[in-house]
Amino acid sequence: MTLALAQAAAGLGRTAPNPPVGCVIVRGAQLVGQGFHPRAGEAHAEVFALREAGERARGATAYVTLEPCSHHGRTPPCADAVIASGVRRVVVAALDPNPQVAGRGVARLRAAGIDVTVGVGADEALRQQAGFRSVMVRGRPWVVAKYAMTLDGKVAALNAHGGGEGNGAVSGALARRRVMQWRDELDAIAVGSGTLLADNPALTTRGIPGGRDPRPVVFDRRARTCPQARAWRPGAVLVAAPGADTAAHEAAGIQVLRAADHAHALDALGELGVSSVLLEGGPVLLGAFLEAGLVDEVRVLIAPKVLGAGLSPLPGPRRPMAQAQDLREVHTEPLGPDVLVTGLLNSIPHLAAEGEH
Repeated sequence: MTLALAQAAAGLGRTAPNPPVGCVIVRGAQLVGQGFHPRAGEAHAEVFALREAGERARGATAYVTLEPCSHHGRTPPCADAVIASGVRRVVVAALDPNPQVAGRGVARLRAAGIDVTVGVGADEALRQQAGFRSVMVRGRPWVVAKYAMTLDGKVAALNAHGGGEGNGAVSGALARRRVMQWRDELDAIAVGSGTLLADNPALTTRGIPGGRDPRPVVFDRRARTCPQARAWRPGAVLVAAPGADTAAHEAAGIQVLRAADHAHALDALGELGVSSVLLEGGPVLLGAFLEAGLVDEVRVLIAPKVLGAGLSPLPGPRRPMAQAQDLREVHTEPLGPDVLVTGLLNSIPHLAAEGEH
């Protein structure tokens, strides 16, 4: 299953609205086939793995990170392909939350006499599939809030007007490379109008071989940003208030979503096929998402620096410590001199199965 999960990781950021899925086929002690789902509309992971295995799939065991589908979509049901291959056993990491599947794929395999085990590697599979599961169950993308700060909790120095300066990176090279990996793996990258006006960022992925740029999403209620800003590339989305004048942006070919609040904006992004969003700020947007309970996962880079006066990452109302939001499944990782802290604020939608391990 570890190999299957590694296969699935190759599709991260490329499969929406479908999930990233990996599959490996083992006969005896020999790996005879492997594959992953590269993008929506193309063959699923099981099909690639079965093609590579050929006749060697007969009597073999298939390890797949998501339950084989049992319905006709853009491609035929994978459960039928597995049955036809002669595979003897299937090990599944997690069940598919799609109501058209949701255990039916496993049931079809078992009805065909195939031994099925569910739940091996489930935790990692759920993390990989968080975006797909979020849209399928909640109708909105999985939101990952990311920021980098100094030891004294500052994300930027102050300029002469009291705002944040965009020049000068808080974190080091290894941490910045990790951020580029996240941009490559998540569907969209979101910032507020203040960030675009102050820094004019490109919001691209750099230094990652074979990397792809996430879809830029700019929350700009009053449509104050320049339609010629660097972030406005094909596929970019402007989220504006219902009454905002967005004529200049629309004339520049920028897609406009009108939403009364951030929750409705996420719903609209889900309808566009966006499964995951890397929320990069600035502080006002990050704070608003947290206050609204719309952040699912937090990734914070802490640099061993003391800045003094500077911009705080999450401005918001004061509250007692008893009301602080606790992260779950917390992990820490050194990245050169910096430390990465990650954790969940919301649960990843999950279906359990009878006999699941």
